[in-house]
Amino acid sequence: MTDFAIAGFDLPAFIAATLAEDLGEGGDVTSAATIPADARLTAVMASRDDITVAGLPLAGMFFRALDPGCTLEPLVQDGDRVAAGTPLLRISGNARAVLSAERSALNTVQHLTGIATLTRRYVDAIQGTGTTLLDTRKTLPGLRLLEKYATRQGGATNHRLRLDDGVLIKDNHIAVAGSVDAAVAAAKAAGLNGIVVEVDTLDQIAPALAAGADRLLLDNMPPPMLREALALIAGRVPSEASGGVNLDTIRAIAETGVTYVSVGRITQSAPSADIGLDFG
Repeated sequence: MTDFAIAGFDLPAFIAATLAEDLGEGGDVTSAATIPADARLTAVMASRDDITVAGLPLAGMFFRALDPGCTLEPLVQDGDRVAAGTPLLRISGNARAVLSAERSALNTVQHLTGIATLTRRYVDAIQGTGTTLLDTRKTLPGLRLLEKYATRQGGATNHRLRLDDGVLIKDNHIAVAGSVDAAVAAAKAAGLNGIVVEVDTLDQIAPALAAGADRLLLDNMPPPMLREALALIAGRVPSEASGGVNLDTIRAIAETGVTYVSVGRITQSAPSADIGLDFG
């Protein structure tokens, strides 16, 4: 658990900043006043819901930050699907430290597990179709890498992480550039590869392909229109469906044969999981 890392994300700084936000300048005055300095306790983090776990190693990092000598026993792993009532992590350590770190640890695990759990529902909904679920950049500022880690634990594949992580020509780029082919030509002239072009209408497909688009994002197209679009693409490039996708619609979208379907809701609208810390 101490070797946990997320590429590009400063976990120690995140842990320190989150604890500082909660502890303030005076620390946990309640625990300091009511609990002896040398008191110890054992607690178990447990799920109240059926969940897909994400962020459990971060919980351990919060407890270790305040009590480096505490004992951590992971009982499940990130990515595991567990039933309500399942113990997730056992912590034994200084009582003041465990209580002071409790809320920071729970907030983080609840949020990331909520994302992973919702993501898994979407993955399950398209199982067997051959379509891959993608996340988006609709994430909380500063938490993108954590939230995209959580979507991976739920079974999704990450879309681009940043604006410099891939080329996506959207409707506003096209409007300013003047046309689909002009926008693609400009991207190619800049030496960019892997060009994804968003198309809103069927008549944009031919010029986008002719200009050299490497993938087409089919925006807000209902399944009948998606099938027409895929017939025009004819397998020449991968396809991505996006816009207004939810659990009620994603299966029908995937069954059209699109390569990918991207869903902002899995990060933008995921409810926190109900996870508690039981002492005893």
